[in-house]
Amino acid sequence: MLDFVLNFLIHGITHASWVAKLLYFMIVTQLTIFSVTLYLHRSQAHRGVDFHPVLAHFFRFWSWISTGMVTKEWVAVHRKHHAKCETEEDPHSPKIFGINTVLWQGVDLYRVAAGKPDDMEKYGRGTPEDWLERHVYGGHPYLGPTLMFIVNILFFGVWGVAISALQMVWIPFWAAGVVNGLGHWWGYRNFETADMATNLTPWGFWIGGEELHNNHHAFPSSSKFALRKWEFDIGWAVIRGFETVGLAKVLRVAPSLDVRANVPLPDTETIKALLSHRFQVMTDYFKGVIAPTLREEAAHAGATVKALPRKLRRALANGGRWLDSATQTRMLEAVKQRPLLAKVCDFRARLAAVLERGNGSGEAMLANLQEWCREAEASGIRTLQDFAVRLRGYALAPVRA
Repeated sequence: MLDFVLNFLIHGITHASWVAKLLYFMIVTQLTIFSVTLYLHRSQAHRGVDFHPVLAHFFRFWSWISTGMVTKEWVAVHRKHHAKCETEEDPHSPKIFGINTVLWQGVDLYRVAAGKPDDMEKYGRGTPEDWLERHVYGGHPYLGPTLMFIVNILFFGVWGVAISALQMVWIPFWAAGVVNGLGHWWGYRNFETADMATNLTPWGFWIGGEELHNNHHAFPSSSKFALRKWEFDIGWAVIRGFETVGLAKVLRVAPSLDVRANVPLPDTETIKALLSHRFQVMTDYFKGVIAPTLREEAAHAGATVKALPRKLRRALANGGRWLDSATQTRMLEAVKQRPLLAKVCDFRARLAAVLERGNGSGEAMLANLQEWCREAEASGIRTLQDFAVRLRGYALAPVRA
């Protein structure tokens, strides 16, 4: 009897090898990641994709049994993050709480946010409210991980304890910590969004495509996160696979930006494109106007762009909105010392103001944009003139998945 018990504790009922244990762990953790990114995030929170009811319920069940995640709570916390991003009300902003807190204690921040009933009602609308959600998934969230714990011990003995422990920290670390923390602190940006979101890597496969966080913040409702030719989103690949066999229906994908030739002045098509791609426009302005101007002025002064610290150079892309007051003052002083740079930065601020007023009258926005283009073309600054010509030709291209 003792031998049987010891044998069970060491090997479980499977007598699985190390390779088999590792393979099992990778499968169950990746299933959890896909349940979060595909179902909770892209489908429930942003309505970018619909799944077949059976598949959707599997994702909901797996989120519950593997982590105890409650759909309404996750969706509400995430929607509030987008609504209040980088402010005091953001549930998990590194700017507010600090990178170490979000990276290592992200699950605690999530629990605090999920414990606010008013926010759950306000931001959690449209999530499942059936009997299972009320009495099982939402009613007993810790029952799921408990059942998974028992299954793991049954399969692998004492090693099941370690597997369960790693399962329980996997999503809190990679999603709550890495994506919500590092994804607002370090990485590259395709779009000058109104927050600090970054892409951690161009190839999103380890965290289901969530690595492309800046792309997501630029187009939150898009079910596709990879928006550059060199980027890869494994979550999108899985969605397309499900779509092929009739288990998914893509509802929204980020529209593509086209540039028309020989457009004399911005028109209604330009306005539509700018309202959809305002972050792309500001990114194009930085890369096409500010960065070349900075290099040109540095060359004329017999120096390099590194004469201006990298932090200040990057801040020129967004007007220094995320700098502290002292550093922002340093940036403004540095700009004043470079007349050409000061001029193109002023044009940037004016263009940003036109785009930020886009929720008002369309006619007023069009008139302001046309005036901006006329002044830019009359500025005598070649890069600014070229950008104005390109800007007035912007239009939305047909969506190609």
